[in-house]
Formats: sequence, C-alpha cells, structure tokens
Amino acid sequence: MQTQAIIKHIYQWMQNYAKTAKSGGFVVGISGGIDSAITSTLAAKTGLPVLCVQMPIHQVSAQVSRAQEHVAWLKKNYPNVSSVDVELSNIYDSFIDMVPAGKDSENRSRSLVNTRARLRMTTLYYFAQLHNYLVAGTGNKVEDFGIGFYTKYGDGGVDLSPIADLMKTEVFALGKTLGVCQSILDAPPTDGLWNDNRTDEDQIGATYPELEWAMTFEGKDNNLSQRQKEVLTIYRSFHQANQHKMIPIPVCEIPKELK
Repeated sequence: MQTQAIIKHIYQWMQNYAKTAKSGGFVVGISGGIDSAITSTLAAKTGLPVLCVQMPIHQVSAQVSRAQEHVAWLKKNYPNVSSVDVELSNIYDSFIDMVPAGKDSENRSRSLVNTRARLRMTTLYYFAQLHNYLVAGTGNKVEDFGIGFYTKYGDGGVDLSPIADLMKTEVFALGKTLGVCQSILDAPPTDGLWNDNRTDEDQIGATYPELEWAMTFEGKDNNLSQRQKEVLTIYRSFHQANQHKMIPIPVCEIPKELK
C-alpha cells in the first residue's frame, strides 16, 4: 500500500472539491478515534482552514482525552487548524425529558444513541454554515458500504467522504504514516455513542479485519471454517439490514398519464 501517495491523492482531491464548491475550508467532528483523526489530518494538509469540533455527550473520559490530545497535536503541526468544544450533554438530556419513553426499552436506547449522532451533525452544520466550510465525513469503506455501521443523517450526514474508499486497516496504515497520536492508534475502534467502553467489535460481533475479509469473499461457504461462516453471517445480516443507508432515497415516480 502506497500510503504517502494515497495521502497526497486524498488531500489534493479535498482541495479541488473545496475549490469547485467555492468553500473556504472544512469542519471535522473529533471523537478521539482513528477515522476522525485521519480525516482531520488530511484536511489540515490541504492548507485550507480546518475547524475541529469536539462534541461530548456524557463521554467516556478516555475518548475525550484522546480527542484533546489529537487536536493539540494538529494545532502544533498545522497553523491552519482551529478548534471549538461544544458540550452537548445538557441539550441531549433536555431532549430526553421532552420526548415520550415508548414501550420498548431496547428501541428507546438505540433511538437515543442515534439522537446523539444527529445532534452532532446539526452542530457541525451550524459551524459549516457559519464559516462557509464543508463538513468532512469520517466514515470508512467497511462502515459506509459494507455493514452500514453509522447513523443515517447523523455521522452519515456529510458533504464529502475523504476516506470512504479505505478499509479500516488501511486507515490505520495511513495513521502510522501521518504520525497521529499513539493513543489513538492503540485504542479499540468505538462509535463513542454509549455511556461505557463498548467497542465496535462488541456491538458487531466481528473485528474489522474479519469484516474486510467477508466484504471481499467470493468463494464457496462450504469450504470455510466455523468462525468464517459466523463472520459471513454477521456481515451479510448487517449489509442486508442497512441497505436503506447505502442506496439513494427511493422516489415514487408518478406515471405520465396520471399527471
């Protein structure tokens, strides 16, 4: 993998996209994870203004400290980077107080988890509109096109997706080349939407290397080990269930004779 060449390709693509869109820079939500670290660093390398936004909602302290460490590193190395912290916990709590609980506690939990992501999207677009910037997405290929592991109109609500053609392991490879903080490189991937330390693997039931294998598998299932069959089942289940995130919004086309 030619990491240096890929890095240059991505940030030049971002430069050209911003120029075509007549945008003044980029907004990136910083979570303390590898994807947002790579996206923000690539944005910084464009030379355009980059606003890093931290938006904790009852966040685990380790995630907050990693995000702060990364932003400090970016500012030290790239003079075009600025940051802002927006504490969203009170807004989130107020929302919970205003809406009915519903009868299904599991559905409520997932609804509130996705609400966190959507509050953050709204915040990012506030700053994007304020400064005439573009919201740079942080989704990778496995999440965006494999298992749909993101929130529709939450972290899936972006203007451009710089790393969406990179597998998770490739994102980590770029991180090593870019020199991002070791604490981020070492941290297990997590969406940061829960009040605990659960990882992506805890939620999905498979590691990213396993999912990447399943995403490219083209052989016969009967030649696989038991674990490989389990991973394929997990991958296919997520992929099918989240198709609505990966395809264009369906439009009901009216026959001409009815108009």
